[in-house]
Amino acid sequence: MQRVRVGMTGLAMVLVLIGLASAIFSSANRDDPVSAIGAPNASVVANMTNEGGNASAEKGKDEPLAELGVAPSTSSTDAPEGQPSQN
Repeated sequence: MQRVRVGMTGLAMVLVLIGLASAIFSSANRDDPVSAIGAPNASVVANMTNEGGNASAEKGKDEPLAELGVAPSTSSTDAPEGQPSQN
Protein backbone atom coordinates (compact mmCIF):
# COMPACT_ATOMS: atom_id res chain seq x y z
CA MET A 1 0.00 0.00 0.00
CA GLN A 2 2.93 2.32 0.71
CA ARG A 3 4.30 1.86 -2.86
CA VAL A 4 0.94 2.74 -4.39
CA ARG A 5 0.69 5.91 -2.29
CA VAL A 6 4.23 7.01 -3.26
CA GLY A 7 3.55 6.26 -6.93
CA MET A 8 0.29 8.18 -6.98
CA THR A 9 1.90 11.12 -5.17
CA GLY A 10 4.72 11.19 -7.71
CA LEU A 11 2.28 11.03 -10.60
CA ALA A 12 0.25 13.88 -9.11
CA MET A 13 3.41 16.00 -8.71
CA VAL A 14 4.39 15.40 -12.34
CA LEU A 15 0.91 16.46 -13.49
CA VAL A 16 1.09 19.60 -11.34
CA LEU A 17 4.50 20.49 -12.79
CA ILE A 18 3.25 19.97 -16.37
CA GLY A 19 0.21 22.16 -15.69
CA LEU A 20 2.38 24.88 -14.17
CA ALA A 21 4.78 24.83 -17.13
CA SER A 22 1.86 24.96 -19.55
CA ALA A 23 0.40 27.98 -17.78
CA ILE A 24 3.74 29.81 -17.84
CA PHE A 25 4.35 29.15 -21.53
CA SER A 26 0.81 30.07 -22.57
CA SER A 27 1.03 33.40 -20.74
CA ALA A 28 4.37 34.10 -22.41
CA ASN A 29 2.84 33.50 -25.85
CA ARG A 30 0.01 35.97 -25.22
CA ASP A 31 2.38 38.89 -24.58
CA ASP A 32 3.17 41.31 -27.41
CA PRO A 33 6.69 40.99 -28.78
CA VAL A 34 9.11 43.56 -27.42
CA SER A 35 10.52 45.88 -30.04
CA ALA A 36 13.74 47.71 -29.30
CA ILE A 37 14.45 51.25 -30.44
CA GLY A 38 15.96 51.10 -33.90
CA ALA A 39 15.02 47.46 -34.46
CA PRO A 40 13.76 46.61 -37.95
CA ASN A 41 10.00 46.35 -38.42
CA ALA A 42 9.05 42.97 -39.91
CA SER A 43 6.42 44.36 -42.28
CA VAL A 44 8.81 47.00 -43.65
CA VAL A 45 11.57 44.46 -44.20
CA ALA A 46 9.16 42.11 -45.99
CA ASN A 47 8.08 44.91 -48.34
CA MET A 48 11.70 45.92 -49.03
CA THR A 49 12.73 42.44 -50.07
CA ASN A 50 9.68 42.03 -52.32
CA GLU A 51 10.20 45.22 -54.39
CA GLY A 52 12.73 43.89 -56.90
CA GLY A 53 11.33 40.38 -57.00
CA ASN A 54 9.89 40.49 -60.53
CA ALA A 55 13.16 40.94 -62.42
CA SER A 56 15.04 38.27 -60.51
CA ALA A 57 12.09 35.85 -60.64
CA GLU A 58 11.95 36.00 -64.44
CA LYS A 59 15.72 35.76 -64.79
CA GLY A 60 16.18 32.62 -62.67
CA LYS A 61 12.88 31.01 -63.54
CA ASP A 62 14.32 28.72 -66.19
CA GLU A 63 17.46 27.86 -64.20
CA PRO A 64 16.44 26.60 -60.74
CA LEU A 65 19.84 25.02 -60.00
CA ALA A 66 21.64 28.29 -60.79
CA GLU A 67 19.19 30.17 -58.61
CA LEU A 68 20.02 27.86 -55.68
CA GLY A 69 23.74 28.22 -56.36
CA VAL A 70 24.26 24.54 -57.13
CA ALA A 71 25.20 24.96 -60.80
CA PRO A 72 26.68 27.91 -62.71
CA SER A 73 24.33 30.08 -64.71
CA THR A 74 24.38 29.68 -68.50
CA SER A 75 23.50 33.33 -69.08
CA SER A 76 26.68 34.64 -67.49
CA THR A 77 27.89 38.10 -68.50
CA ASP A 78 31.52 37.30 -67.68
CA ALA A 79 33.95 36.98 -70.56
CA PRO A 80 35.49 33.53 -71.14
CA GLU A 81 39.01 33.03 -69.83
CA GLY A 82 40.64 33.07 -73.28
CA GLN A 83 39.01 36.32 -74.42
CA PRO A 84 39.68 39.77 -72.92
CA SER A 85 36.71 41.73 -71.64
CA GLN A 86 35.45 44.74 -73.67
CA ASN A 87 35.96 47.59 -71.17
